[in-house]
Amino acid sequence: MSATEATGAARGARAARSPRDRRTARALWTWALLVAVSFAAGAILHALGVLTIDHLPPLHGHFRVPPLTLLPAIVFGGAAVLFLPALTARLGFRRALLVSYGCALAWTTLLAISADGLSAPLTHPQEYPAVLPMVGDDPLGWLASFTRRLPEYPTHVRGHPPLPVLVLWSLAALGLSGPLWAALLVVAVGCSATVAIALTVRELAGERAARRALPYLALTPASVWIATSMDAFFAGVGAWGVALLVLGGRAGRRGRIARGAGWGAGAGVLLGALPYLSYGLVPYLLIPVVVAVAARVPREVALAALAGASAVTAAFAAAGFLWPSGVLATHAEWAADPGAARPYLYFLFANLGVLAMLTGPATAVGLARPGPGGVRAVVAAALVAVLALDVSGVTRGEVERIWVPYALWIGLAASLTPGRRWLTAQVVTGSLLQGLVLSPW
Repeated sequence: MSATEATGAARGARAARSPRDRRTARALWTWALLVAVSFAAGAILHALGVLTIDHLPPLHGHFRVPPLTLLPAIVFGGAAVLFLPALTARLGFRRALLVSYGCALAWTTLLAISADGLSAPLTHPQEYPAVLPMVGDDPLGWLASFTRRLPEYPTHVRGHPPLPVLVLWSLAALGLSGPLWAALLVVAVGCSATVAIALTVRELAGERAARRALPYLALTPASVWIATSMDAFFAGVGAWGVALLVLGGRAGRRGRIARGAGWGAGAGVLLGALPYLSYGLVPYLLIPVVVAVAARVPREVALAALAGASAVTAAFAAAGFLWPSGVLATHAEWAADPGAARPYLYFLFANLGVLAMLTGPATAVGLARPGPGGVRAVVAAALVAVLALDVSGVTRGEVERIWVPYALWIGLAASLTPGRRWLTAQVVTGSLLQGLVLSPW
């Protein structure tokens, strides 16, 4: 080949790549602009006194100088970028799941202990553990009076249904009381979403797609708020609800109807528990609906899931807690809270800037690229759910924790950007968020 021909071939190759490169550049600029404008507008509003309860809007935190204690997390993140993709590609699938789960646990824990420690967020007087003395030895009595006594409770309890408190009460009843055990539960369940989502992706798009997703799930920037916000626990419960649904569908399609129905009932119990963990998880239920359609879950399994979810609702009603009454009481408390005075239009935009930070730049690039239809469908469902919450106006700030259950699914788009540089970008984003932001969670 002559020099002229070689030059022409190189130009042709660059031209062929240019549409994808332009899409990548646009996605990155959009991501960066969304984040930058959110902070710039927030700083102006804070300086003008419009935002008084947020010191680093759109985040509910403070700026800080990165501590030296962050160094172990950075080193681990760099090592994971080098080795995790190869391990998840070559190991047996079950081992790949275990390695990814271990990586998620280590990354999340190292991020957390670089600040005030793993359990520090759950020691705040406005967090769920603070109300456990009021539950005492009578959880059913406490549950029956929950709505009536709502104004007496700490902020996070007033803003949520009663199930998070009952989960922590059950943990204490097993002899595992205290904020450290609660933090360990939150991190263990939150990080397990890595496994559950990968299992779901395998049913939707095949094992190869699931293996590609594992490193991005384990090293998501959202890990900053997986340790230790109860919303990470919610994320794990929801992810396993979806995973059990598709596993039940798999068994049902293979003729194992009874086993499939059992998985489906378990999925229904977990998914039915979501509205009793957080009112903001109602739109999340769009995800299992879309997954059930995409995975062609048999009717028997779907009906079993509905039965499981109905059983949860019936159990709470029998115990004296009616979900609609809880919603109305919580809305009244929210309306009287200073958070309700936050400007709607700013957070309508800035909440999406926070979502961009939680999902990272690789997700923005992945959203601009083609991918398996099943993965696209579940990412779209999570995006629609987030937009519904955002437009509702009940999520005005503090969404860095509220978005966690949704961000893990949206972050699947990052797996459509193969190459270590994008995984590196995710780790850098998480490290910067942990290093520069002093968050109460």
